[in-house]
Amino acid sequence: MERLNQVFSVAQRALQTLVEAQTVCLPPRELRDVRILRFVYTFEAVWKAAKRFLLEVHGLDNASPKGCMRACHEIGLLDEAETAHALGMADDRNLVVHLYNEALAVALESRLAGHTALLARWLDSMVQRVGE
Repeated sequence: MERLNQVFSVAQRALQTLVEAQTVCLPPRELRDVRILRFVYTFEAVWKAAKRFLLEVHGLDNASPKGCMRACHEIGLLDEAETAHALGMADDRNLVVHLYNEALAVALESRLAGHTALLARWLDSMVQRVGE
């Protein structure tokens, strides 16, 4: 459990930087890029926390973000709407390499608030389950 708590701590710190990015003062493009970068590493930290949680608490081994999301739905950690959102969020993470496309970057930025809220709920749900 110690390793799981360390992974949770890393994910919580990453999430905090994503939340803080909402108040950073930068020119609009740079601000967007900072927010998107912080989304990417927070997404990585949270899904990897889910991977560790599923393995240590439920004995489930998933190698991919989407596999972890589906498994979290199966154990009741994410509801159906959250799972659909999470799967879309994984798609957004995969699109980040195309941010040279201005329209794509703007569209992704418009979804970051919802992604941030879901990442926070997902992580909080895992932490609460371990604490039970």
